[in-house]
Amino acid sequence: MNPIEEDHTMNYIFLLYGDEANDPDPQADPEAFAAMMAPWEEYTRALTEAGVMRGGDALQPSTTATVVTRRDGRVLHTDGPFAASKEQLGGYYLVACDNLDEALKWAAKCPAAADGRVEVRPIAEMEF
Repeated sequence: MNPIEEDHTMNYIFLLYGDEANDPDPQADPEAFAAMMAPWEEYTRALTEAGVMRGGDALQPSTTATVVTRRDGRVLHTDGPFAASKEQLGGYYLVACDNLDEALKWAAKCPAAADGRVEVRPIAEMEF
């Protein structure tokens, strides 16, 4: 059995996009950072208390990313995000919901939906 598979019928990932340039520096302005994190902590607590939370995390800034591609037998590494964009992938939640409608209701409550976007994708159940 898949470790994230429990009482609910479908697993979803919420991919969280936003403009990381707007995020306060936790070292330079810890109060602003704490204020920014408060709604995220509340949202995570609500997911957990509802029993749908299966995992999730924030990502380091996109400038720390390395993109790997393989073309014509060569492996290429490129530093930084693959595409220039006003929004960057900043984190994810893994949730288990009864159906897409329930997942969309939870995604709408996510802080990223207010000033960025939340991409909701069902997890493909694969047998390996």
